[in-house]
This record gives sequence, C-alpha cells and structure tokens, in this order.
Amino acid sequence: MFEKLKQDINLAQLHRIKKLEHQLKNAESYDEWQFIALKLDEETGAQEWKYDHSSPYFNAEVLSYRFNLLQKYRTQNRVLDALYLLQEGLTHDIANIGHPMLFTVSYLGTKQLIEDYVDEVSKCLMFIAASTCQTLSIKQKIQFFENCQKAYGQPAIMFSGGATLGLFHTGVCKALLEQDLMPKVLSGSSAGAIMAALIGTSHIADLPEILKGEKFFKQAFHFRSFRELLKGESGFADVTYLKNFLIEHLGDLTFAEAYKKSGVHCNIAVAPYDASISPRIMNGYTAPNLLVWSAVLASCAVPILFSPISLTSKRYDGVHTPYMANAKWVDGSVRSDFPQEKMARLYNLNYTIASQVNPHIVPFMQNDQSRYRKDVLSWPQRIIRRQGKFVAMGMMDFTRERLGAVPPVRRLLDHGYGIVDQRYYGDVNIIGRFDLRNYVYMLKNPNPKIFKHLQLEGERATWPKISSIEIHGRIGKTIQHCLEMLNFQNNQHLPKKY
Repeated sequence: MFEKLKQDINLAQLHRIKKLEHQLKNAESYDEWQFIALKLDEETGAQEWKYDHSSPYFNAEVLSYRFNLLQKYRTQNRVLDALYLLQEGLTHDIANIGHPMLFTVSYLGTKQLIEDYVDEVSKCLMFIAASTCQTLSIKQKIQFFENCQKAYGQPAIMFSGGATLGLFHTGVCKALLEQDLMPKVLSGSSAGAIMAALIGTSHIADLPEILKGEKFFKQAFHFRSFRELLKGESGFADVTYLKNFLIEHLGDLTFAEAYKKSGVHCNIAVAPYDASISPRIMNGYTAPNLLVWSAVLASCAVPILFSPISLTSKRYDGVHTPYMANAKWVDGSVRSDFPQEKMARLYNLNYTIASQVNPHIVPFMQNDQSRYRKDVLSWPQRIIRRQGKFVAMGMMDFTRERLGAVPPVRRLLDHGYGIVDQRYYGDVNIIGRFDLRNYVYMLKNPNPKIFKHLQLEGERATWPKISSIEIHGRIGKTIQHCLEMLNFQNNQHLPKKY
C-alpha cells in the first residue's frame, strides 16, 4: 500500500486498519478475504484511487477511447466495427494494463477503467458469438475466435521445487480452481513436478478430491542408515520409496496418454547429470512416449539426497524401455526451475504465474513494489543484488580454473551456475513466506497437519493475486468459452452419419 494514501488517516482509522489487516492475514476462505479486503480499501482510501485514471503505469487515454468505442459499437449492434476494433488491440497488456504496480495499491482489484475495459471486451466477444448475431456465419465466427485465441495466447503456471514445502502448491491450485483461473499449461520441477503431474494425469472433475490431500499422505522419503551409506549406497535417501509413491498415484501413463486424459499440457523439468547436456522439459511434444512418473522421479532426484535417475519410456506395444539409455538425470530445479522461455515457444504463452517455495530462493525474492521501484532510495539494493550475482559467478569461475578438473567439484559448480543464473520470477508471483517452523517440515513425510498448514498458506498467498490473474486471463477465458460454444453449435448443425 502506498504510504501517501495513509497520510491523512487519523488514529481511530489506523486502529481499524490494523485490526482489518490482522483479520485479512488470518482469513479462512477467499470470500472472507475478499470482504475484508474491500473494507480495507475503503478505510485506506484505495477505493478512491481506483476511480482516479491518472497513473504513470498505464495509458488511460488509449484505454478510455477504446472502451467508449467498443461500448458504442456493441449497443448500436455494429458487429463489423466491433470486430475490427477488437482485432486491432487483442493483447493481454494493451495500454500496459498488466503492469504489476497497478495491483499493489489496493487490496482488491485495480483501476476501475481497466476493469471496465476488460469487462467490455468480454461483452463484445460474447455479443459476436451469440446466436442473435446474424452478421457472421458460425464458421466465420469459429475462424474469428480461433484467430483470437492464437493472437491473445494463453497463461501457464510454474511450480517450483521445495521438497515437502511443495504442498504449498496445493493451496495455490485450490484457490485458482475455485475461481476458474487454473491454466491449462503447467510446469513443475522437483516437488513442483509432483503437483504438475497429479493435475496432468487426472480428469478435471477429480481435482477437488485430489486437493483434499489424502494422496499425499504416503512415505515418499526414507533416509538410509549410516551402515547402508558405508556400503556405498548412493544418495542419503532411498529412491525406491519415492518411485513407489509416484507409480501408485500417476499410473503407467506416458505424456501423450496423460494429455488425452486430462486435456492439460504437463511439463516436467529435468536436468542431466552431465552438465554438458542442456536441461530439458518433458511433455507431450518433446517426449510423448516417456512415462510421467519416470520424469517426475528424475526431477525430484536432488543431488546428494537421491542418486541420479535413468528415464523409462513405454513402447507402442506397452513394453517399458530405457529413454536415452546412456543418460542420467537429476532435480530439474537445479538448472531449470521455471522453464518459461521453452514453454513460450511451444504453447504461445502470454503470461506466466510462478508458485515459488524453494527454500534457497524465497528469502531473496522481492515483492512487486520492491522490484519495480525506480526512486533513488531503491538504487543501493539494486546495486547490491546485481553485484552479489556478479561476485558469486566470479568466485565459481575462479574455483573452476583451479579445481575444475576434479569431477565432483566441476559437477557442483555446474549446479551452482544453474542456481545463480536462473530467472525465478513469472509475470505474476505467488511466493511462500515461511518461518523457521516451515523449514523443519522440508524433509518430513507429508501428514494431515503439515498438509493443512501449507495448503492454507498457499491459498492465502494466492488470494491477493486473484485480481491480477483475473485481469490477465478473463479475455482469454471468454475467447475459450465462446469457441467451445460455437464448436458445439456447429457440431449440432452437421448432418448425422448413420
């Protein structure tokens, strides 16, 4: 919340605001959170900010002009004019309406003009798709909306690693599903790979049951005894327990079969044990015959904790065969926690949602206000962050020059490069803010108490982002729904085959 909104607040108001902020922090449902957030916006003056069009972060003049024209064309039934104007500006960030700073002032929503514009575009799209609109045939409408879908793009959600802290992702998914905002493109690495795979191998109707958590209450971690380690067993944990857990819940599905079942594009990030090979994302396009459980197992193989994994694919006759038989794979989050650039090329993404709980990353992540500040006071922190990364890379280069010939050291440095040099932010960021108690959960096997706590943390972290995700995604959702409706109508009109 910008401090300037609080300058004229008296002590009584400040007391009410503090009380409401405490209630907001402890809300048990999105409806409760939304109700309190609205009251906070009224108390702090953010409600007035919403109706003030002035802002350095978006072009209100362009947006207002387009809004008025679209409204005029729709109410006057000028279909072709509305269609022409829609095609002219069909992008999710027109006039910069998706800028993160537009969602940092109020607790709920953003500038009213932005909300009105998104609403009007959705109304115009539904107006064109409606059966009462006779200017275009059903086939012409389908072609228009297919073009809209390609031009507008689609969102993706990326789940980070984080061992048992990855249960946080279940709360993120629960909150998004309840608001019909769950993307159809998912990626996951390490613990996040389990979340992405559970969704990517399930029917949409089964997800609410899955998110109740019972499938997670299994022994996935089993640490070897000191005697076993002395015998030369690789890795501190026995991968067999995790493998059995994954096979039980993900089944014997390949990525191609998983997509047919769920309609969701599931992407699993894996990193090669040999750093001379680039990290990969496994999905229905890049590895259609690879077994999903095998990719997830590799993505969860944290170096030192688990031994490297060989991948398994399923042949056309159902026989399991090695996938890239000579290669071993490890934890995807080490070098490709959020593979957004690779996914953007495959799925025509327009924005990404990042759910981040990696314990070595979360303490260093900034909120949107800190990231996009440009005032002089923000310069020292920016300089320290950039120089810190530069120094870390320099130290690793120095070590490589002297000890790079030692295989374990070289491999450790390769992983270090991957961790330091990654981009850990999406367009919308849902970040787990954990205390010390949460870190104790990291390598514990999930139980109902841990699950309930971390899922609620995930929901509470997601609720403040719902407005931003809804603004980003509503027009895309409308295009999708219109296209589904038109395809259904078109199929109804086709002659039946006997």
